[in-house]
Amino acid sequence: MRAERVVTSGTFSLDGETFDVDNNVWLVGDDDEVLVVDAAHDAAAVLAAVAGRRVTAVVCTHGHDDHIRAAPALAEATGAPVLLHPADRELWDTVHPGRAPDGDLRDGQRLLVAGVRARVLHTPGHTWGSCVLHVPFLDAVFTGDTLFHGGPGATGRSFSDRPTILASIRERLLTLPGGTVVHTGHGDDTTIAAERPHVPAAV
Repeated sequence: MRAERVVTSGTFSLDGETFDVDNNVWLVGDDDEVLVVDAAHDAAAVLAAVAGRRVTAVVCTHGHDDHIRAAPALAEATGAPVLLHPADRELWDTVHPGRAPDGDLRDGQRLLVAGVRARVLHTPGHTWGSCVLHVPFLDAVFTGDTLFHGGPGATGRSFSDRPTILASIRERLLTLPGGTVVHTGHGDDTTIAAERPHVPAAV
């Protein structure tokens, strides 16, 4: 059981602006099957990394276009369901208006891959439906854009709120063991202990 990173490149668009971005796509599993976290930009690149293994699900940590762009194509190629928290359906529908996700992510839900369970934690703030995947077997959490190396994800755009993301991080993530590796949606890995000083205390 392991986590593999695939970096894909494309754009992120919201509120009338577009930016070039590199995204981390995570494959969580073993030599036989994997769960894909955030099918960003390039389905062909993700499929090449999957390398014929069974894909159990395509998990979207949130509904921003850079994180979901390749999800339907990847699902079609692999037969895996696309899972998204329903609070981000409005964002999803702006990108894929003719194709609904196949299922919902729910707080506390457990997804099985390679005999190991990944637990879904709803962490609103970056978007209302943002979720992370905690995999205790790997001492890891896959945080999408909720928590990065250097602190919380961005909240300056539509569908986001800074007090909400700070509460989510304090209550759902900083309570994990300090050695938990944080696999982010962009950029470098970090740990829960390393990020605790970057998250303001509740007032």
